[in-house]
Amino acid sequence: MTRVSFFSPLEGEMAAKQPEGVGGGSALPQYASRSAAPTPPDQPAAGHPPLKGEGKRQRLYLFDTTLRDGQQTPGIDFSVEDKIAIARMLDEFGLDYVEGGYPGANPTDTAFFAEKRTQKAAFVAFGMTKRVGVSASNDPGLAVLLQSASDAICYVAKSWDYHVRVALGCTNEENLDAIQASVEAARAAGKEAMVDCEHFFDGFKANPDYALSCARAAHDAGARWVVLCDTNGGTQPAEVRAIVEKVIASGIPGENLGIHAHDDTGQAVANSLAAVEAGVRQIQGTLNGIGERCGNANLITLIPTLMLKPAYADRFETGISREQLAGLTRLSRNFDELLNRAPDAQAPYVGASAFATKAGIHASALAKEPETYEHVPPETVGNRRRIMVSDQGGKANFIAELRRRGIEVARDDSRLDALIRLVKEREAEGYAYEGADASFELLARRMLGEVPVFFKVESFRCMVERRYDARGSVKTVSEAIVKVTVDGQEIMSVAEGHGPVNALDIALRKDLGQYQAEIADLELVDYKVRILNGGTEAVTRVLIESHDGKGGRWSTVGVSDNIIDASFQALMDSIVFKLMKNREMAGLVAAE
Repeated sequence: MTRVSFFSPLEGEMAAKQPEGVGGGSALPQYASRSAAPTPPDQPAAGHPPLKGEGKRQRLYLFDTTLRDGQQTPGIDFSVEDKIAIARMLDEFGLDYVEGGYPGANPTDTAFFAEKRTQKAAFVAFGMTKRVGVSASNDPGLAVLLQSASDAICYVAKSWDYHVRVALGCTNEENLDAIQASVEAARAAGKEAMVDCEHFFDGFKANPDYALSCARAAHDAGARWVVLCDTNGGTQPAEVRAIVEKVIASGIPGENLGIHAHDDTGQAVANSLAAVEAGVRQIQGTLNGIGERCGNANLITLIPTLMLKPAYADRFETGISREQLAGLTRLSRNFDELLNRAPDAQAPYVGASAFATKAGIHASALAKEPETYEHVPPETVGNRRRIMVSDQGGKANFIAELRRRGIEVARDDSRLDALIRLVKEREAEGYAYEGADASFELLARRMLGEVPVFFKVESFRCMVERRYDARGSVKTVSEAIVKVTVDGQEIMSVAEGHGPVNALDIALRKDLGQYQAEIADLELVDYKVRILNGGTEAVTRVLIESHDGKGGRWSTVGVSDNIIDASFQALMDSIVFKLMKNREMAGLVAAE
């Protein structure tokens, strides 16, 4: 049996000097290694291609294709207004290129390209090379691209002879002529030209000479960027690196090469970095890695890796400044908000759990020296440290989490011991406070007597009726009745909804007397149900995520053998938390 050892040529650089600057040139904080020796600043690490000048950092260009390739994600369909908002976000963050879509392919993209949508970033139109048998000047698809309000055109061109034969139905030479003529037409129109060599890596493995001919045709015609695409997403990082090196050795400079990776094996980020190590200088990707099938290379992960890790930051720079990088978490979450989906809690760098710990020994070490369990300072990407409370947590977790919320409790305070005991008892019943920050804060403040009684729910009732309507169709109706007392006045509300939980939510928030106006901007954005044991009598955990008009976001939990009761607990906590947050009595951190 052969033993395989995994070693990256970058490992020797992991303790290299702090980056001298990113974008504007100011140094970024980076936890120092305590073991490896630093690499001299004027000497490239072993395995790296030589630098152009000693100590000089090379420029990497970031190309966002969220609005084009990202729109291939199932369930995502951007409107013109969505595209305008996202393009603005990308432009302000400092991306070099924003690919907006395919003008002429659909009314949305055609309208979007009616005017330039970026201030600083190059605004890129995507489209096919000219059709075989038609001149560039007579191709209507090419005319739309040339007439669009774009700064650049990114053509997609076949570079695998198998696809040329099967998909295009033309000869290899005709495909090369189409690439050349299309690039020349873009340049003649005063636009920057680039070519996405589709299926390049698979094509190279099948017929390296023809794949290289396609790349050379684009480069020789004057394309600024020749982008090597792993369209099927199956190429491995070692293969990417080896093939890119062969492309450069064939005569196409790395400063004219880009990488476009798909995530079908979960390695789009790794493949992009491998291509950079091999010499490419443009990286294509999407926000939060969205894209067809398994997605594209995630720029939200790539950007901080390039800027914060000495293996890259010592050798390269991007157009993004230190201040812009600190807005990375906000960019990621704002994008998810626009898509109306919950952020990935475990996303690298920006996830709510990216800098979180709940083991007591870890929390104790973090309190002494954060770098013991953090690979970069969370504030560099706009995230924050979280020490979660759970049945695995010790006193250090609880004290740190309470203090972060502005709650000071002495280590020997009996109320702290009671709180720890209560949390562990409740988590044994099925509660999960590490995922319900607002419910934990309310629990802690109730132990300290800091939660006022805004209103009292006297009773509620939910009914589900399944019947035939006048047309003989089956109809299911859910209705809820809630009785609350607010400032001594009893109020009864009735509501119908899409299911009993929705009806209960509407009825509960329908009339809270003097507090009604305060919860007008409260919205439930996510609802999760977890069955904790088997059978129809199973205990159920409900997690609800809420947000308000001020951008606050928080989570609450309820547990019961009755799903309606569990939902009611979480709904109540959400409303009470919102009222306390309005009075700055809670949520100083949890509702970020």
